[in-house]
Amino acid sequence: MKIEVKNEKTSAIIICIIAALCIFSLSKQFKSMLVEEPIYPGKGVSEIKMLSDYFEDIKGTPGDTEVYVLKGEKPGGSILVLGGTHPNEPSGFVSAILLIENAVPEQGTMFVVPRTNNSGFTHDDPQEGSPMRFTIDTPSGERWFRFGSRATNPIHQWPDPDIYVHKSSGQKLSGSETRNINRTYPGRADGSFTEKVSYAITEMIKQENIDITVDLHEASPEYPTINAIVAHEKAMPLASQALINMQIEGINISLEPSPTNLRGLTHRELGDHTDTLALLMETANPSQGRLRGKTDSDLVVNGKDKFYVRAAEHGRLYVPFDEKGHPLSERVARHITGVKEFYTVFGEQNPDKNIDIKGIPNYEDMINHGLGEYLQPR
Repeated sequence: MKIEVKNEKTSAIIICIIAALCIFSLSKQFKSMLVEEPIYPGKGVSEIKMLSDYFEDIKGTPGDTEVYVLKGEKPGGSILVLGGTHPNEPSGFVSAILLIENAVPEQGTMFVVPRTNNSGFTHDDPQEGSPMRFTIDTPSGERWFRFGSRATNPIHQWPDPDIYVHKSSGQKLSGSETRNINRTYPGRADGSFTEKVSYAITEMIKQENIDITVDLHEASPEYPTINAIVAHEKAMPLASQALINMQIEGINISLEPSPTNLRGLTHRELGDHTDTLALLMETANPSQGRLRGKTDSDLVVNGKDKFYVRAAEHGRLYVPFDEKGHPLSERVARHITGVKEFYTVFGEQNPDKNIDIKGIPNYEDMINHGLGEYLQPR
């Protein structure tokens, strides 16, 4: 009997040691998500500000993040590009970085926020089997980027309520949406952590008198609003002409009006509560869909999935999907081309607020050469 007790104690000690080693190893992996991927500002970057410059309450918090200012020598209009609103939608984040590292304004000003929900980059969605990182090959070697979560990290905002009530409209949503920054605009100075971040972005738009705001997103291939521009009614004339120009270039894209009964989104609330022309873009991202197979960095970057090919054959998707998939280079090229068309058309419609930016690669070059050619250092 004594021998059995001794064996049980020994087994318990061994199990505890193994568990401790596993916890230690996994904690190091989880903590690695706190390390920010490098961004190499190009010669067009004139200043790097912080979001807390517009709302001091978020200073020093995980919600504070860089605002890259690219200002031309000639005065003109202004455009804000929001990447990383949902860090599991990587084309928006990579598009923002590509602009930071390549764009050189000659007239007007471009503001770029690559990590709009900075907290969302510090974790990934549980039970999704998502990769923590993905890499892009460049002439100087691999560049790595985090693949984060759609929502604010719960260690930064907890607990979720049973029901999230959007303050200014009274709209009721699932409690987890309280950490989705694209349901919390225009934000609140005395609100939750996520609401304070969205409030800071709203304040930036007001204080800088930003003319155009473009929020870059992705959607799963089975989602109806995909390969699309979503525009506030004030931005419809701008979006309509930009859409025609993109279609002339051979880019298949649609235009959706911002719904008035779905609140908290950039294209609705920023258009309602500021003077900016609010727009949002969606591309097709198989790595966030429900029908996907193995979720790894290859799926994120190359966008190929045999299960989506089969779903397309059965007419279950809202975008074409074949063996070529929808690679990250294509998705970024769509976003970058959209941004270029928005500020170009805006200048045509408002000659006194022209925006002229050089150095941004065109759609065909990004498709043919890949993203690595346009990511610093090179």
